[in-house]
Amino acid sequence: MSNPVVVATSPSAEDCRLTDAMRRSLRGYLPIDQYGLIGNLHTAALVGMDGSIDFMCWPEFDSPSVFCRILDKDKGGHFVITPENCDLTCKQQYLPFSNVLSTKFLSEEGVGSVTDYMHRPRPGSRSHGYMLPWLMRTVEVIRGELTFDLECFPAFDYARAKHTLEIQDAGHIEKQHPSKHASEAEESIFQSVFTHWDLTEENAESFVGAQRAVFTPEKLEHHDGMGFTSNPADHVAQTAVHPMDLRFVVGCTGSGSCPLVRLEPAPHKSGLGDGVTSRFTLVEGQRVTFIMRTTPESFAEEMAKAGAGEMEIEVYHTKYNPTLSMKFVERVLEDTLLYWLGWIRSCAYSGRWLENVERSALILKLLTYEPTGAVVAAVTFSLPEAIGDSGRNWDYRFTWVRDSAFTMYAFMRLGLNKEAKCYMNFVSKICRSKNPDGGLQIMYTLRGGREMPELVLPHLEGYRGCAPVRIGNGAADHIQLDIYGELLDAVYLYNKYSNPLSYDEWVDVRALVDYVCDNYDQPDMGIWEVRGRRQNFTYSKIQCWVAVDRGLRLVEKRDFPCLTVDRWRRVRDTIYEEVMEKAWNSEHEYFAQSYENKDTLDAAVLAMPLVFFCDGTDPRFIKTMRRIMLPPHRGGLTANNLVFRYNAMETDDGLSGEEGAFSLCTFWLAEALARASKANLTLLYKAQVIMDEMIMYGNHVGLFSEEVDKSGKHLGNFPQAFTHIALISAAFNIDRALKTNHK
Repeated sequence: MSNPVVVATSPSAEDCRLTDAMRRSLRGYLPIDQYGLIGNLHTAALVGMDGSIDFMCWPEFDSPSVFCRILDKDKGGHFVITPENCDLTCKQQYLPFSNVLSTKFLSEEGVGSVTDYMHRPRPGSRSHGYMLPWLMRTVEVIRGELTFDLECFPAFDYARAKHTLEIQDAGHIEKQHPSKHASEAEESIFQSVFTHWDLTEENAESFVGAQRAVFTPEKLEHHDGMGFTSNPADHVAQTAVHPMDLRFVVGCTGSGSCPLVRLEPAPHKSGLGDGVTSRFTLVEGQRVTFIMRTTPESFAEEMAKAGAGEMEIEVYHTKYNPTLSMKFVERVLEDTLLYWLGWIRSCAYSGRWLENVERSALILKLLTYEPTGAVVAAVTFSLPEAIGDSGRNWDYRFTWVRDSAFTMYAFMRLGLNKEAKCYMNFVSKICRSKNPDGGLQIMYTLRGGREMPELVLPHLEGYRGCAPVRIGNGAADHIQLDIYGELLDAVYLYNKYSNPLSYDEWVDVRALVDYVCDNYDQPDMGIWEVRGRRQNFTYSKIQCWVAVDRGLRLVEKRDFPCLTVDRWRRVRDTIYEEVMEKAWNSEHEYFAQSYENKDTLDAAVLAMPLVFFCDGTDPRFIKTMRRIMLPPHRGGLTANNLVFRYNAMETDDGLSGEEGAFSLCTFWLAEALARASKANLTLLYKAQVIMDEMIMYGNHVGLFSEEVDKSGKHLGNFPQAFTHIALISAAFNIDRALKTNHK
């Protein structure tokens, strides 16, 4: 593992006045790339450079949103902590090897920071062996003095539900005098990360704030959309709207100087219910930790309704409603840091893009739903793929077979086999409940459910006015044959690098290969999930070949029984010949998007050498790749070394308008160039250039969205798993090519 290096912020400092200007110039919205991500493997939140949480679904990834100002600046709800003085500079970074996010505010008067995270317990935790489902925000001043403004305005149930606010006041404040624990502090991770925290100060006092803000949403009855499903677990998660509370713990200086923090009710322009505000001043050495969570009373009430006894409810309170103190908060943060540090230590990558690969791995881990091992495609919904009225706004809070299979591949490449095994268990589950025709859906809910009805939320204006805002996904019933190749390739690699397949798992694999042999010649909707007509997409046919090829390899490597193996070989060879004949545009010399549209170019065919359909040096592939690398006005798909998946203005995908360059395709081009460099070493240099430039388009903390527009801004749901997967794969294979050629 590399030396402890914090992910660098962007070269130019982000000025708070500039951030305000950005919100004004973008109709009140921050650019998508101005956010960092925190999470706990159950849900996640986006934290802006200005200290504002503008997106969070609670308590699960696919639960209704509590904050979604990123989709409606007025109604969406937000939780912001930012200095009163905007004449300062903002920096944001992850703490080393973690998903703990630090936003710093620097001015002549002082330096302050907001540290955002969600708790993750580490094995052998000194503070808490169970995950506390809390959103935690620690505000502190490192130098001088700063005054902060806090605003917490939740908007429950996608900003559909009104709520009431009660600020409970305990009155008496009892200061806590922690005993000296110098020996613990010397071993603490805080000694290296929080050097300004004097953990050995015997006289430092702290106290739990006397106030508690309780937000109680009304229960609405909806008759369509997400949550209306036959899967009970999905119904519970996707309709979860719980009361939440906001508490705080105050840390004083060693001299006993304590800040005054007071929560005040304030009306919100949405009319959904009051929020709370606070203005407080901190000096060096003082800090306040704000904690937002589902109220324990509501959980106890639900447990009682479900038949739980008093003893069970008492056990719940002991586990999930512990006594607060600043020392406890410190240890929760320490455990969270050590959890992430312990996890990333297993990463086996050691190439030239180490920092970027480790950050991508940490993000992919954040996008993993711990209870099932499923990987969410992105934490957000309806962030537009194009600014305007194109309607390219989709909900990505589900697990695509394709994305998850690639994620399993990425984890195995990095030596993170535990995550691969968890997803393999999820695959086994969905394979046991196939469609009536023996096939799989292209996507599932995080708990393996099949139903995700699409619904438009007309009351939300959308990011920068880009409506509609959709929840659910109408593409769930699409036929996309490529998923079988991606899945079976991952299963083959799992058998090779992680754990040998069991016989029962082989039976599932065999059934899927038989399904592909029966259906490979059918048209589908393709990898890009077009909403137009079905076609015989070239990429889908390539992946059908992969599915059968990997099945055959498993038969040969493991001697698994297969009475139809001769048929598999015939089908594999038939698909190959068919692609070479029907997908090849002999006039312009490139592989086309589909058999029907031989004049249309598609960047998905860049995956041909990546899946070993052909060698990277194959003349037909080289000609196709060079065509893709031409600018659009010359018939290609590349502009400024960014690759478009296809020409949206000339392709009938059932939607209107333009879209940005596709980040995944740019990484695929870089990897394809590296694989082609065996015949021409200059292509390896080009691969490095494209790789380095694409990494430059990542945001200040190394996150990538689905697309990049002409001006370099991020578009689409954020951060996107597929893009980070492609980064890892490209880095691994370009590194391997570099090492081979340097010998």
